[in-house]
Amino acid sequence: MAHRLQIRLLTWDMKDTLIKLRRPVGEEYASKARAHGLVVEAAALEQAFRQAYKAQNHSFPNYGQSSGLSSRQWWMDVVLHTFRLAGVPDAQAITPIADHLYEDFSSPSTWQVLEGAETTLKGCRKRGLRLAAISNFDRRLEDILVGLGLRDHFEFVLTSEAVGCSKPDSRIFREALQLACIEPAVAAHVGDSYRCDYQGARAVGMHSFLVEGPEPLDSSVRNSIPKEHILPSLSHLLPALDLLEASSPMP
Repeated sequence: MAHRLQIRLLTWDMKDTLIKLRRPVGEEYASKARAHGLVVEAAALEQAFRQAYKAQNHSFPNYGQSSGLSSRQWWMDVVLHTFRLAGVPDAQAITPIADHLYEDFSSPSTWQVLEGAETTLKGCRKRGLRLAAISNFDRRLEDILVGLGLRDHFEFVLTSEAVGCSKPDSRIFREALQLACIEPAVAAHVGDSYRCDYQGARAVGMHSFLVEGPEPLDSSVRNSIPKEHILPSLSHLLPALDLLEASSPMP
């Protein structure tokens, strides 16, 4: 008779799964600009940031790891490009703003823990699950998690900057499995990105759950995932794990 599956390791995405920015990026940028005597519309900065971030990530993926950039310089360039696109071409005026923004986004006070995150993490640990973080983030994540009181929940934190590749690359998931000495069949990943988190984890043989954000899931994504793998909120995770374990025999 087949034994019941028992998940032993649960890996977590961070941004917009367990933590989020307290204010939209455009508002943070506009506020810091005002403090330096520059008035730029938050909405314009928000739109410009999306363009600048996308272009930078395309040209220099994963914080410029393969191009010799430091993650700090990578972000400084994003800020400069953002303000240029928003109509402020003077790099000399923007450089001190970029410096302060980098420090602000390093601070736990700029971030907040999502509703239900602390309770869910405690429930997972009480259940005996081992927890780890796998995040497309830079070196600042550790200190942010410490400041938010979340770091102690995780055995280890893997950032894409430290590993040298970003989700959905299988190497970052395999690195986590290797660190935990766990087979993928008894590990599950939780995140808010269909491509990076849900598909990335499943590609290496892990189970995975997709957390719904404020925006509704695209219908093509929703229709391609078993409904029991979709979490309307973090409070749905433990019941979803129960269902997974009950319905999946141990390989």
